[in-house]
Amino acid sequence: MSAYSRGDVHLFEGGNANYAYLAASGGIVALDRISSGILARLEKTALDHSDLISKMVEEGFRAAEVSEGIDELTQMSAIRNGTPLRTMSEALPEEFPLQTLVLNVTNQCNLSCHYCYEFGEDKVATPEGKKKFMDWETAKASIDYFFHDSRGRKSVHITFFGGETLMNFPLLKQAVTYAQAEAERRRVKLDFSLTTNATLLTPKIIDFLAENAIGVTVSIDGAKESQDTFRVFKNGRGTYDVIEPKIKELLAKHTTRPIAARVTMTSHAMDVLGTYKHLKHTLGFHEVGFAPVTTSPNRLYSITPVGMDSVLGQFQTLAEEYLECAKRGEHHGFSNVSDTLAELHQGVNKSLPCGAGLGLVGVGPSGDIAPCHRFVDSDQHKIGNVSTGIDKEKQAAFLKRGNIDAKYDCHTCWARPLCAGGCHHEAFVRYGDTGHANLHYCDWIRAWTDTCLRIYGTIASLNPAFLDHFSERKAS
Repeated sequence: MSAYSRGDVHLFEGGNANYAYLAASGGIVALDRISSGILARLEKTALDHSDLISKMVEEGFRAAEVSEGIDELTQMSAIRNGTPLRTMSEALPEEFPLQTLVLNVTNQCNLSCHYCYEFGEDKVATPEGKKKFMDWETAKASIDYFFHDSRGRKSVHITFFGGETLMNFPLLKQAVTYAQAEAERRRVKLDFSLTTNATLLTPKIIDFLAENAIGVTVSIDGAKESQDTFRVFKNGRGTYDVIEPKIKELLAKHTTRPIAARVTMTSHAMDVLGTYKHLKHTLGFHEVGFAPVTTSPNRLYSITPVGMDSVLGQFQTLAEEYLECAKRGEHHGFSNVSDTLAELHQGVNKSLPCGAGLGLVGVGPSGDIAPCHRFVDSDQHKIGNVSTGIDKEKQAAFLKRGNIDAKYDCHTCWARPLCAGGCHHEAFVRYGDTGHANLHYCDWIRAWTDTCLRIYGTIASLNPAFLDHFSERKAS
């Protein structure tokens, strides 16, 4: 008879309870004493059925309940009997309607951020000879295409992007009005969001955003010193003093949607705790999220592995603050935790890192369709045009390359349900292949996922009602 061994499972504790995270399904299960005992017995040594039962009986359990526990753990793939089987992802449906359209209304920007993935040293865009600003005909065609290819969706989303989005604000207004009318006519729920560097905010723009409940994410790197290091105007002047009063006015007047800050971390800006405190408590953002700069490792602003260890420690400190708030049923605002908890709560089990090229596409000023906003205006990554639709062969090739099944380094990683190998764009910049696993982040991702699992388990044990709002939170 073959021997039992641990399956594709990650064990963790939270709130004095034991849990298992099942990599095969993305599920989380609470473990009783029998299940915990069986998994502990199989931590280092494989045992056949009779030996496993005998060992557990020696610990005071009844043979019948041990046998039942073995069956349950086997069914959920927490333990396996014999040679492990590779679990393949489910095949994507032939028809997958769009859910999110990212309209890059301009490829121009009024800033000159040194690390910019669109205009900086590692850019993939090839905008030469193309429109710099999206015109109304292209925007209308994009919206019409989006509604046509989102058929069957009850709720859809349009986000406006750039360059600097607000440089083409007149078109944005026109697009919002038209899309709202189309959504009403088609009886579809529609919401909007945009990303901006905040330099062009005016009272009239803020009023429009508030009146139309448009979600806003402000790209900002922190307090004055951090912000003015890289996020500068073309003449080298820092931007903090310009945007601070504009952000405060935005936060005071736009109360129909939470306003978020998005921070790009570089080797010169890794003070996560100080940045969070400034953006959340001094400026008053509802949520603050952080992401390391996407760049080749030889750039001066690239974060080293040692630097990422520092970032992880600070993330974990903020995560503990988040947990204390959650125990009391209070909002904290560290969106890196919220986003991960939402995916855990929803049982996300990704075959792809994100919805790029599947439920989400980006459209550039020319009308060309890209897998996401980060590939807009890149001839190499173009997968169609709004006038002709998506090229199904190019789309299929992109999705096949990015699928977890093609990333052999990921097949034994317990964190793969949330990661699926990492960002397509990060992979291309770092390795020259959108389907390459982001191997430089593997240990970091596992450590952060374990932290979030422990927080999730503690909340589930001590204040489970807090998790209810994650059922509806959009997990990206």
